[in-house]
Amino acid sequence: MWEYEHAVETSADPATLWRYWSDVTTWTQWNSGVRTVTIDGPFAAGTTFTMTAPDGDPIRMTLSEVVPGEQFTDVMDGGDIVVTTVHRIEPTGEGRSRVVYRTEITGSAADVVGPELGPAITADFPEVLDALVSVASGAEA
Repeated sequence: MWEYEHAVETSADPATLWRYWSDVTTWTQWNSGVRTVTIDGPFAAGTTFTMTAPDGDPIRMTLSEVVPGEQFTDVMDGGDIVVTTVHRIEPTGEGRSRVVYRTEITGSAADVVGPELGPAITADFPEVLDALVSVASGAEA
């Protein structure tokens, strides 16, 4: 297994953060790693979506868990590898929240592929979370 987690603290309203997460049509506004995204139903567990990076092929994923206002988990099942990313909002008190992205790569090829693939997938997490927090903070103004 390969794993990585990145988090930022923010005063951005959790409901506003959730609004940007749960509306995939906004992802291209704050995530430079997403060129296009389409979803095949509601933002709910079991729904699939397809995301394309600026220089990549479309990747099909499934929302495996959605807890409105708190977290969602997406899974890309590549057979020998499974990439699971948890997106979480944790209240920290005094009007602040911690926004977390956590990725795990599992499966029979995870130990071979994970050390190369994992950092490629997660390299932009700091930039993405900073951009999400920025757009959510600006939406509150």
